[in-house]
Amino acid sequence: MRLLTIPALVAIVGLLAGCSFDNIANRVNPYRIDVRQGNYVDQEMVAQLKRGMTREQVRFVLGTPLVVDTFRPDRWDYVYLFRPGRGEPQQRAISVFFDGDKLDRVAGDIQAGDPQGAAATQGAARSRVIEITPAAKD
Repeated sequence: MRLLTIPALVAIVGLLAGCSFDNIANRVNPYRIDVRQGNYVDQEMVAQLKRGMTREQVRFVLGTPLVVDTFRPDRWDYVYLFRPGRGEPQQRAISVFFDGDKLDRVAGDIQAGDPQGAAATQGAARSRVIEITPAAKD
């Protein structure tokens, strides 16, 4: 019995030695998870922003900012990175600017919908200033 396993092992090692590592690596296709990091902000969330909102109101709508710069306290940055298991990573950045304690303007690249749907319709990278309407006077 042992005499039969030794030639079989030698044959298997010989076959594997003939294969290149690149060929094996291309055939083995492990599952890779989608990684989402940062603050997910979409067009619907930005549409809720109104000029003159307080910082707490903005935080309620968009969530806690990823970056609050010590040297620029009037600016909050919301950064979102989506790395699909297969494909190119996508990054979005939105900056919210305040004048004192009130919302002044919003700038960044905003796409509505989920990141997987946006990947299919993704064009060139865009950066734009989003117009926000003034708060209604009571």
